[in-house]
Order: sequence, then C-alpha cells, then structure tokens
Amino acid sequence: NLMEQVERVGVIGNFPYNISSQIFFKIYEEKNRVELVVGMLQKEVAERICAKPRNKTYGILSVLLQAFYEVEYLVTVNPGVFDPPPKVMSAVIRLRRNETKALDCDQKLFKRVVKEGFQKRRKTLRNALKIFDLSKELTTEKVFSQRAEELSVAEFVELTKKIEADGRKNSI
Repeated sequence: NLMEQVERVGVIGNFPYNISSQIFFKIYEEKNRVELVVGMLQKEVAERICAKPRNKTYGILSVLLQAFYEVEYLVTVNPGVFDPPPKVMSAVIRLRRNETKALDCDQKLFKRVVKEGFQKRRKTLRNALKIFDLSKELTTEKVFSQRAEELSVAEFVELTKKIEADGRKNSI
C-alpha cells in the first residue's frame, strides 16, 4: 500500500464524479498524511464540503473535513469547457490541513455522532441521536432541540464530549 510508505502527500486531480464523496471520506481517514487537496468535482459535492452551518448543503463531509482542513471553494467550471460536456456543473476546491492534530473528544464517536445527526437531518438531535440511549437529563439540554445542520464543528465536538460523559455515567 503506497499510503503506508509515504509520510505526507497532496491529492490533486479531476475526481470521478460518481465516487468523489468516497474519495473525500478516504482523505478524512488519511488526514494525518494528506496535507493538501486540490480537486475538480461535481459542483454539488464541492458546495457540500465547503458549506457552513445553517445551510441545507451542510452535512457529514462538511463537518468531518472542516474539523481538520481549511476548505476553500475556488471556482465554478461550466460544462462547455469539456468535450463532451458533462450534464453537471463542476467546481475546483482546495483543502489545506489545519493545525488540529486531534479533536478534544473521542474521534470515532465524533464521526458516529455527526453521521447519525445528519442521517435524520430533519429531526432534532434528541430524536436523531436516540441510538446512543442518552439520559433524560442530558437530552433536555438546549443543543438537543437543534438539528445537526445548525451545529458548528466545535459544537459537534462539545456534543460528542457530553455523549461520552453520559455514556460513562450510564455504564457505572
């Protein structure tokens, strides 16, 4: 496996549109090696990665990648510049690894909390995160009446810490 032999890499390219999300999940997994990403991909995926909270395109990839990268939407690319032209708009984005070495919470749990929160994005976090079997006392906190798309990366970290602590209390 090439990634095991390489210390730090940049990923640059025109990403296949049908698998670009999976490529970015792999980049997230390899975040301690991948320090720069510049890529052209389908405009909707680019917008999702770069989206900010309280935006309908903000989602799992937005939170996971923005926790570890500075993300920039660089340019929209029209279909007419390709031959043959694709049926979708394209965009070029850049991700630069930020200073975050590790999150101030359990990173596996963080990823689960983010995924669960967004898989039921129309529901409040109280309902979306039922799988964690949280205490009644915890779920009365204000954050649980919000939806996943309203939380910043930092707020997801804080939420994960609360869920972690609640789980420890419940297992005692």
